[in-house]
Amino acid sequence: MIQEEVWLIEPSGPLRGDVEVRGSKNAVSKHMVAAMLGSGESTIANAPEVGEVGITAAMLEALGIHVEINGAEIRIEPGPEIRPRVPDAFTGLNRIPILMLGPLLHLAGEAFVPLVGGDPIGRRPIDFHVEALRAMGAEVEVGDGGVYAKAKRLNGTRIELPYPSVGATETILMSAVLAEGKTVIKNAAMEPEVVELALFLQRMGGRIELSPDRRIVIEGVGHLRGASTWLAGDRIEAFSYLAAGLVTGGEVRVHGCAQDRLVTAITTLARMGAQFDINDEYVCATAPPAGLRAAAVSTDTHPGFMTDWQTPLMVLFTQSQGMSVLHETVFENRLVYVPALQTMGCEIEVFDQCLGGPACRYHDTNAKHSAVVRGVSKLRGADVTLPDIRAGFSGVLAAAVADGVSTLRGVHHIERGYHRPYEQFASLGLNIRRQR
Repeated sequence: MIQEEVWLIEPSGPLRGDVEVRGSKNAVSKHMVAAMLGSGESTIANAPEVGEVGITAAMLEALGIHVEINGAEIRIEPGPEIRPRVPDAFTGLNRIPILMLGPLLHLAGEAFVPLVGGDPIGRRPIDFHVEALRAMGAEVEVGDGGVYAKAKRLNGTRIELPYPSVGATETILMSAVLAEGKTVIKNAAMEPEVVELALFLQRMGGRIELSPDRRIVIEGVGHLRGASTWLAGDRIEAFSYLAAGLVTGGEVRVHGCAQDRLVTAITTLARMGAQFDINDEYVCATAPPAGLRAAAVSTDTHPGFMTDWQTPLMVLFTQSQGMSVLHETVFENRLVYVPALQTMGCEIEVFDQCLGGPACRYHDTNAKHSAVVRGVSKLRGADVTLPDIRAGFSGVLAAAVADGVSTLRGVHHIERGYHRPYEQFASLGLNIRRQR
């Protein structure tokens, strides 16, 4: 039995230096799926070296699609025969299989994908995906082992999403580009990663129009070709390293992620007192001598404060002056990481009420989706297990300012979603070492 790797972290003062972020984990795997639809080779450049890429590549290879990974470049080309079944071995690893249903229906006329997985941050139901495919003419059955679908041809239709789900919008995009006729998505997600996927499909020959009021119009075409793209910088990773500099009283210059992908994050941190140096090369944030101020922040769909930014923000709150409030409105169980931070001395209390913002869709549920954070908390080193990708990064930030050595378990989560995080933190001066 292989013993899992842990990270031992000892505070070493302010973190300083430069970090170059690559393309988004949330974008690269979706582009890999979209490349299934091209008649030739597609190239995805500036790809991060994250576990998610390897998992998605293995799925595609199992379907008969050739994948070649060479550092930051991924080449994908469909083989002569596409197998319509994603093997059961991929059950629960991530949420990518559900996005393969539409492409497989176009390529093979049928599809089976195992049950989806991913981080335990709350219900991320597949209902929207299933109903969209049914509306486009597919027969879809959801069983205990997975989802089976078949269709001779998908047809364009009008689909209004009950919530602007990123995954469901991506499913419809990749199903509609080769469907017969026009598809209109109302209440679509408009996150930068969704727009980036739409632009890639357009390069492949898709006809896509981004309209006002969360509306996307797709006119189906007869075939798509391979295409090349350069992934934009990961805005989650960029914010996370800005927070690393701020929480330790240091200064991290983040390269590779344009300012326009961080607009709301920058303004939020500026309201807390952070001072910024922004140019075409990097974004840099520093805390004033008196420290950061408390804040009340609600997460939201784009262009709001994104849910993946709130985990490093929570640690930042513990080192800011006063009482801060975090209101999570996207996932009802996103605060699953709070007990690990509490073990390290973070003074955080969670509530099922909507605090710090207007009532959200979880206001009449038992979901613990709001947190009140007391700063400045004196943190202590501890032995903690990290439950998911973003929580993992927050654990590193807490350990970086704690008194004593911390042992972080479950670090494979961080490596699934961040490009070489161990090396990045070491380069910023963090006293970090691996142990099995």
